[in-house]
Amino acid sequence: MHRGIFLPMGLAMVLAGVCQAEAAKVVVDLGKVEGIRAVGAIARWDQDGNFRKPVDPKAKIDAPQADHWAEQTSPGRWEFKDLPKGRYDLVILGQDRVRIEGFEFAPVLEFDPFLPGTATFPEEDAEDRDWILDNIRKSKHYENKVVPLYIGRSEDKKVARVLVMLIRDLTTSYESDFPGAATMRFEIWQYDWQYGGWAKNKRTKVMHRVILHRDELRKWTWLWDGRLGGIQVDKDPVTIQYDYKENLQSKKLQGLYPY
Repeated sequence: MHRGIFLPMGLAMVLAGVCQAEAAKVVVDLGKVEGIRAVGAIARWDQDGNFRKPVDPKAKIDAPQADHWAEQTSPGRWEFKDLPKGRYDLVILGQDRVRIEGFEFAPVLEFDPFLPGTATFPEEDAEDRDWILDNIRKSKHYENKVVPLYIGRSEDKKVARVLVMLIRDLTTSYESDFPGAATMRFEIWQYDWQYGGWAKNKRTKVMHRVILHRDELRKWTWLWDGRLGGIQVDKDPVTIQYDYKENLQSKKLQGLYPY
């Protein structure tokens, strides 16, 4: 005979309260916009900056691997009814091949802290910032397009991290199996201040890796916005105001645009 576990009423009520507190309602208000296909939340990192699940080498550009999906309650308004406690990057999938995704500058090395996706490299140190960006652009890689998108520096001025887009839309080694194949990756790179200069760390964090036909790749818009990254969810409701149409049309967001 199965024997259940019985808890005192007071303890049971406490545990029930804890369970309820581990999820919250999150509303994403995208403004007066139609044609949004989906809004997802990605629990990308654990507290140490390690991936919660491996990057899928077969991922599809039009099928973000979100952990939770919101429901549309009215035009431009999307709701996660009970989003579990944690930190999330939001991803918005629009019509006409549009994807906008949040991010944080996750640590590349163990025990390093996160930098928010909104972190910047101060203008007063523009010479150092420009040296790093120029170093990335001039480096030789398998990819024929290597583009630094965003750069942020730590408060102690010893670490700079860069979100980088790498594309190969020339002939690839996949040609025999996939004629016209192109590859694209998004990675976090780190530069360390050493002995009076900046040095690129050998380690990187690959956030996405996709392969698709180069003609299809050139039609896509895949942009990144630090304001949609590192969204903290606890027990209280959260409302995120994000003018999707304005941000898309302003051309201020960095990433892949049709070309």
